[in-house]
Amino acid sequence: MKKIFTIIVATILLTSCSIIDQIGGAIQLSQSEYKYHSLTNIQLAGINLGNASNISVSNLASIATALAGGNYMQSIPFSMTLNMNVTNPNTTAAFLDALDYAIQVNDLEFVEGKMDIPIRIEPGETKVVAIPVMVDLKNLMNRYSQERVASEMSAFLGITPKETTVTVKLWPKLTVGSTLIKVPTAIPVVFKFGGR
Repeated sequence: MKKIFTIIVATILLTSCSIIDQIGGAIQLSQSEYKYHSLTNIQLAGINLGNASNISVSNLASIATALAGGNYMQSIPFSMTLNMNVTNPNTTAAFLDALDYAIQVNDLEFVEGKMDIPIRIEPGETKVVAIPVMVDLKNLMNRYSQERVASEMSAFLGITPKETTVTVKLWPKLTVGSTLIKVPTAIPVVFKFGGR
């Protein structure tokens, strides 16, 4: 009986330590520094635009046509990868098991998503965290207006000189037992993009 009790106590202590470690890793992640790195793999309505830093002039007409055709198209798929530098200035590792995110372009609620890839950043290390983004611009046009979405996306992609403020909210998720638990407070990341 004493042996079983010792095993039960040891299991509870190990589980408690694991939960404390998970919470500590999420706290370290919330104290990390986040900076915009790049936008890659940009695709709009089947057009591969490449990276934000080198969208070709030949693609500008296709982008404008796709954004202006919102009234006639059933869907306007847009996807990209948002890459952010995350630096852990702490003395212990920062980590999470999954991530929920929301991205806002100026005042436009752009997209919400999930990333189920674990992230671990050692003390003093900087890692590029890639967030996959997929949205149907037609749905945004129906929600806001074709003109507004076209205007914001034109600035975001660098067609027009207007600067764009991008706000990313990140909610780390931790595994407690066998359940993913979402941290209640978002980590905000704000950067400027586009413009000339």
